[in-house]
Amino acid sequence: MDTETKDVKVEEAGAEALVDSSVKARDIVHTVHKDRSGDVMEKYAEKSVKFPEEGDLVEGTVIAIDLPRSELYVDLPPFGTGLIFGREFMVARDIIKKVNAGDVITAKVVDKENENGYIELSLKEARAALVWGEAEELSKNKEVLRLIVRDANKGGLIIDWKGVQGFLPASQLGPEHYPRVEDGDKHKIMEELRKLIGERIPVSILTAIPKEGKLIFTEKGLGQKEREEIVGKYTIGDEVDGEITGIVDFGVFVKIEDGLEGLVHISELDWGLVEDPRRIFKVGQGIRAKIIDIQSGKISLSIKALKENPWNSAKDKYKKGDEVKGVIIKYNKYGALASVEEGVAGLVHVSEFGTEDKLKESLELGKVYAFKITHFDPKEQKMALAFKKVGEKEETEETK
Repeated sequence: MDTETKDVKVEEAGAEALVDSSVKARDIVHTVHKDRSGDVMEKYAEKSVKFPEEGDLVEGTVIAIDLPRSELYVDLPPFGTGLIFGREFMVARDIIKKVNAGDVITAKVVDKENENGYIELSLKEARAALVWGEAEELSKNKEVLRLIVRDANKGGLIIDWKGVQGFLPASQLGPEHYPRVEDGDKHKIMEELRKLIGERIPVSILTAIPKEGKLIFTEKGLGQKEREEIVGKYTIGDEVDGEITGIVDFGVFVKIEDGLEGLVHISELDWGLVEDPRRIFKVGQGIRAKIIDIQSGKISLSIKALKENPWNSAKDKYKKGDEVKGVIIKYNKYGALASVEEGVAGLVHVSEFGTEDKLKESLELGKVYAFKITHFDPKEQKMALAFKKVGEKEETEETK
């Protein structure tokens, strides 16, 4: 008996064996379909089971696979027989290769009833629907996934998950992988991001929108429990040694230990004016700092807190009415700042000159001028100065 004419045994519950003959396969399926078709609606009415609509996922047992005709039949009691054929068969060929008669599969309804009475199904769409369903669930649970970075662009990283391409914006990178580059140079950011290609990093799904095919990942907030345990070892006031891992316009990042970084804000770098942290510090430089705040697992540091506060000694040197010399170090919306000594500066108010332009004409950056202290509060670290013009005489009670 050759392959073309061999018999295929069909059990009473339905055909559950792989049929090699396309003719025999179709005969078996038609028999099962015919036997059920007469009482499907009756059973359906009795049980009040909702008939699947287009787009619904259904689960059934594979009855037969007809490879020459590119057809796969699925038993879907009490509704009838499902069919995957034609284009839907071809696009799911890689999946179907791993399927055998008797296997239970999930498919998506693309037509409730075709001209032959079958429920047309899609295996590829069902797989995609299941994957997106899982993505939405993982997004809700914030489950951590360790995924490989496949590529990078100027905005972030490209990551694949179960055949779906997702995006990890640079803004959603954790401190360890965030690209810290000078002046926010896009080319340098891209270079830093490309260094992560091929690495497996921990991420969670931030957003999953199946209809738009949008899958967004985040690295932020991961390992929060572990981070809180590490941070719990420290208290405000502790002095720590660390290494500078990044320099930005608003300060420097310092690695305190593996998995823990702190930020030294630009205002906490030195008692003197710091306009560009890059002029003072370098990445890789070791520093000592003091913990000045701990909030939500984040540590704030101060370098200047470990230095003598110049305002403490200034209170014994200066008083209201004193004449002092100061160098203009900065303009702001209120006027000009004049440094009287390292870390001690006073404000020369713009109202004394009428306009901002006239102030800048009279007081040039980097030049030294004579001033009179009109207000001095070392406790609040505030000093106000009045510009003393050349040849101007000191006002006394007799000349008032």
